[in-house]
Amino acid sequence: MSENWQSRTTHRIRRLVIYVALLLLAFLLGFVPMWIKSRECSSRLAEAERQSSLGRMENSLVSAAIDAQRSDSETARVAASDFFTVLRAATSTDVDSVLSQTQKDGAQPLLAQRDQIITLLSRGDVASADLLSDLYVSYRKLMNP
Repeated sequence: MSENWQSRTTHRIRRLVIYVALLLLAFLLGFVPMWIKSRECSSRLAEAERQSSLGRMENSLVSAAIDAQRSDSETARVAASDFFTVLRAATSTDVDSVLSQTQKDGAQPLLAQRDQIITLLSRGDVASADLLSDLYVSYRKLMNP
């Protein structure tokens, strides 16, 4: 009788192991495709955030140039300051930066113009409009080679 009991116990254990293995397999069959899809969505989201950040930077610069041409120096100064702040942050971060290394290197001459442009805008100098327009053209060339 004990041999029959051991045989049944062994059979039950094997059946339990098979059920657990099948359950694990079913879980993985459902999990893996969702994990792949999640990674794809995450990648697309990161690219969308990158494009959005670049768009916000460009919008700040365009706004500053337009406001300077309209002789609205204070609004132009605030927009230019925002542009330079975001550009500086984008060039200083190494991880998950919105800029490539080439763009970071090319942004340094743009950042060098910050103090001059902000000063001209603070004074209400009309030359600031031309400098902002030139800066915008340089920025576009840098971002869209």
